[in-house]
Amino acid sequence: MKIIGIAGSVVGSKTKTAMNYISEEISEKYPEADYSLIDLADYNVQFSDGRNYLDYEGDTAFVTKKVMEADAIVIGTPIFQASIPATLKNIFDLLPVNAFRDKVVSMLVTAGSSKHYLVAEQQLKPILGYMKAQIVQSYVFIEEKDFHRKEIINDDVLFRIKRLVEDTVILTETYTSIRKAKEEEYDF
Repeated sequence: MKIIGIAGSVVGSKTKTAMNYISEEISEKYPEADYSLIDLADYNVQFSDGRNYLDYEGDTAFVTKKVMEADAIVIGTPIFQASIPATLKNIFDLLPVNAFRDKVVSMLVTAGSSKHYLVAEQQLKPILGYMKAQIVQSYVFIEEKDFHRKEIINDDVLFRIKRLVEDTVILTETYTSIRKAKEEEYDF
């Protein structure tokens, strides 16, 4: 099972910190999973200009191909100005409409205000649904008060991260087995 984590911003540290907790949980509980974290701050991704994702080169090609090859994706995003960052939206724009078909996608959101939980519901989930993702309905929402010195200090958040990883893996295994059973129905 290939799982990709995306830290969806080029600034700040909270989302990357939280995504590192995801990485640790997957490594500890699911060592057989092929997991890698793509921190968009480490890549020079071009803005989408409407080309097929396979026509891009360099970092843009690397990031989009990794996402397309994944069975599951954990999207980590901060909320800026009551919206997802342009760097994350650009990743969606670079990919085809059906990019997330047969993929499980889960979300981890960091924000400075409790009111920003609606961004995942009203912006991120509709984009993922449009792109045909199998969305893990419960996501992790982390406020600024849950961090101290680049560590998560809220035990409930840590529990929810563990549950998010578990739900992502179980849902991916379930959809994979359903897809395989469906494919075996055909005789060719």
